[in-house]
Amino acid sequence: MNIQILFSSIKQLLDRRGGLAIVSGILIALSFPDPGISFLAWIALIPLLIALEDSTPRVAFRIGLTCGVTSYAFILYWLNIVFVRYGHLPWSVSIPIYLLLVLWLAMFYGLSACIARIGERIGIKAAFTLPVAWVALDFIRSFLFSGFAWAMLGHSQFRTLPLIQIADIAGVYGITLLIVLANIVLYRALRAVSGAGIPYPVKSAALLLLLLIGTLFYGFNRLYEPEAPQSKPLRVALIQGNIPQDVKWSPEFRQHTVDTYERLTRTASKEGVDLIVWPESAVPFFFQDEPLQAERLRNLARETKACLLFGSPAHELRNGRSTFLNSAFMLSPKGETVGRADKMHLVPLGEYIPLGNILTFINKLVVGIGDFSPGEKAVTLDTGSTKLGVQVCYEIIFPELARQYVQSGARVLVAITNDAWFGRSSAPYQHLAISIFRAIETRTPLIRAANTGVTAIVDQNGHIRTMTGLFTEAYRTGEIQPGSGQSLYLTIGDAPAWLCVLLTAGIVLLAWRKRKVTNSNSAKE
Repeated sequence: MNIQILFSSIKQLLDRRGGLAIVSGILIALSFPDPGISFLAWIALIPLLIALEDSTPRVAFRIGLTCGVTSYAFILYWLNIVFVRYGHLPWSVSIPIYLLLVLWLAMFYGLSACIARIGERIGIKAAFTLPVAWVALDFIRSFLFSGFAWAMLGHSQFRTLPLIQIADIAGVYGITLLIVLANIVLYRALRAVSGAGIPYPVKSAALLLLLLIGTLFYGFNRLYEPEAPQSKPLRVALIQGNIPQDVKWSPEFRQHTVDTYERLTRTASKEGVDLIVWPESAVPFFFQDEPLQAERLRNLARETKACLLFGSPAHELRNGRSTFLNSAFMLSPKGETVGRADKMHLVPLGEYIPLGNILTFINKLVVGIGDFSPGEKAVTLDTGSTKLGVQVCYEIIFPELARQYVQSGARVLVAITNDAWFGRSSAPYQHLAISIFRAIETRTPLIRAANTGVTAIVDQNGHIRTMTGLFTEAYRTGEIQPGSGQSLYLTIGDAPAWLCVLLTAGIVLLAWRKRKVTNSNSAKE
């Protein structure tokens, strides 16, 4: 069977453009953990591109939307575990919320496809418009309406270390651009071979080859280039208590929780460590208000002769009102409180209610102390030899926050999280995959302590040195070399992504002006 017959068979089998878009969505979803078949991302868009042939911009939007809905419906299925099992929402409420988020994210796929078709109508090839528009819209969704920087195409390649080293230049968006461009080149090459009348993509293939060679050369160079030590290594112990979410905040279970972390900490620190890290909300009470429990933790820090960092809710007065915070406290080896870092990017519906004065009928999903407020600035915590940038749970997915911490002097990034909310799903692995890019972008090692997993140590090149499984009591120890605090991404931030936004806006503006001139000429005739 030749390629022309193969393409015809696919079209006849699916019979509709939507079927092809669905195939692309499934392939995209499969490229993320789990199962994490990352190479599929490099061919996943080919069915979508076939479906877009000869479509209008409006039809292209619908095709892209279909692809996005399929993709995110599979990738984010675990949201229903959060909503129903732990948020105690009925399925009749959970499913609509889940679908609304899926539709919102899918809209950006639709807009990318639409802009690509608009560009082609004014003579700009999709090999330029689609990668640029895809990156631009991924970037916009990372901050629009609080943002959700989850499951971008580049994140699927977190294990391919030589490829993703360019994240310290262009962030995850650079890898996404390469993936989209590769899909277009492969699609056009297959269509040319099939005799569809599409010319061979000589120029775009040459550009792709050049970019890939440059990317891999840079990547291997970064991986094998010896790093000059900036300071003495830090010996760390990461504790995974595996405390069930259902009883985590129960007063009757508090003693068991502290006992578990204390026992694991003593075992992990037997050979001597500099820093011990417990997960988000590992201390299920207000550390500030429980002197007896607090003294127990201070004694543990003195006993282990290490800094002890742990998650705990906090409160403070702001403008005369009591404000609740999701925080991390650090004790010195002498048991003194040396600092507190507050979570700055909160989870909508989980830690606060957006438009709470209007949406009074919605309850938070997190068992409740009250609405949290965001921290006011990036505060680093000092171990005495190394400054830490602590990001709590969800906020590790936002690269600008890691950048702020490193620019403020942090040389080790610490992610503390409670992924028990996700259950036994692919979400903890997706969360880990995204966090790896923070280490590469800032050239700063990342240590991650999770209540139920995945707890891990990641070096500044994104290599996972050690990790735990899910839902097990465990700890991990290791020696890490603090980062240099030097990368181009730290200097320019998301400038390459902003450039894509400007280019995309230029494509749309050019198309609008051309249409206006055409309509004006038609009216004169």
